[in-house]
Amino acid sequence: MSRPQRCRRICCAPQFDSFSPEKTPESEAVTLTLDEYEVIRLVDLEKKAHSQCAAQMDISRSTVTEIYESAREKLARCIVYGQRLLISGGNYRVCEGNEQARCGQCWRQDTVITVKEKGDKNIMKIAVTYENGEIFQHFGHTEQFKVYEVENGTITNAEVIDTNGSGHGALAGFLVQHGVDTLICGGIGGGAQNALAQAGIRLYGGCSGNADDAVAALLAGSLGYNPNVRCNHHDHEGSGHTCGDHGCGSHSCH
Repeated sequence: MSRPQRCRRICCAPQFDSFSPEKTPESEAVTLTLDEYEVIRLVDLEKKAHSQCAAQMDISRSTVTEIYESAREKLARCIVYGQRLLISGGNYRVCEGNEQARCGQCWRQDTVITVKEKGDKNIMKIAVTYENGEIFQHFGHTEQFKVYEVENGTITNAEVIDTNGSGHGALAGFLVQHGVDTLICGGIGGGAQNALAQAGIRLYGGCSGNADDAVAALLAGSLGYNPNVRCNHHDHEGSGHTCGDHGCGSHSCH
């Protein structure tokens, strides 16, 4: 019986997860796993030795070599044969910033220290995309967040904050600036999800209904959400579709 595969530690999900050659017919896609992506990033971009890469990913040097060879072959096929490249899946876990062999440049390290300084209190800051008391159905277009401060499972404060025109790319940073660690929303695109993951913000997407009720359900452990939510909003614009028509809670908006 083969030994179980060790889970590979990665820094974060890629900002761009698909690439296609121009002016070529639709071809079979090649899937690069996130652990393969991480090895390519560390070895080819950051110029780390295989031993350094192994320490950072919490795997053996020989495993790094195997992953690297597999990844390079996939990239070569895409370049030579003009195949599409998708970056998805794999056996991985995201670094939490407090690992012994972390990169040393991770913003998560500061986040971990901040949480520890709060002492034994269980403190959360939850943001909800917000419009007229309801969960607004497209993260990137929300004009307001309702932000809840929670201590030991009890809401201690809530306020509505304007985004002041911040769009998709800036909203994750906006939430970080306000100390948010958890987001409840309706539809949300892949790029925004990656930005939230990199910021260490927990995501509960595909939700609809009353914002206060959703936060109460989250604290009670009964919030219904879609872990695979995806809303490519710009793909539907002009066709009469809006995320609010179906709430994005029952299926992914592809």
